[in-house]
Amino acid sequence: MIKVYGRANSINVRKVLWMLDEVGERFEREDWGRGCSSVDEPAFRSINPVGVVPVIDDGDFRLRESNTIVRYLARKHGRTDLYPEDVRTRATIEAWMDWSSTDFANGMRPVFHGLVVKNPAYVNQVEAGAKEWAQQMQVLERQLQANGPYVMGQSFTVADIPVGLVVNRWFGIAFSKPEFKAVSGYYDRLAERAPYRTHGRNGTP
Repeated sequence: MIKVYGRANSINVRKVLWMLDEVGERFEREDWGRGCSSVDEPAFRSINPVGVVPVIDDGDFRLRESNTIVRYLARKHGRTDLYPEDVRTRATIEAWMDWSSTDFANGMRPVFHGLVVKNPAYVNQVEAGAKEWAQQMQVLERQLQANGPYVMGQSFTVADIPVGLVVNRWFGIAFSKPEFKAVSGYYDRLAERAPYRTHGRNGTP
């Protein structure tokens, strides 16, 4: 059974939990991170010297970085429906996953930490973060309008896991935001998947 190190309300841990449910693999989880045992403790640093969650322990194999873990699980279970073998399709999926953790998440972070975590260091960054986040949401809006209903077109892929969790956070945090009709439809379409309802659209931003 796979062991997951990381708190269940972490957006990155939730990517892994969602994917584990998609592939039907049983797992156990141990709390680490904000509000739980510190990732700076020697015990955790021996698991992941980088000091971030999530980490998985799959028998004698440990792996960090949420997007990498998601792709590993797809390959392990032969889920070419979620992560196709075609090299160009796969590279495009990976590009969207990388975007979700960089440009798409950059504006999200100050909004989340300022309004949800209540970290005073981010209070004055919320407005600028919301503006940047909306600009990147427009990128997703155009992609879904042109090529939807999922990020890669007609089929759900692993690209939708990190992107979908950032979208969940967009709708889960109360702040002034523009309307994006295609993104709203995407948000509801993802909610048709039980793993997303469990680890994404479950009331936790």
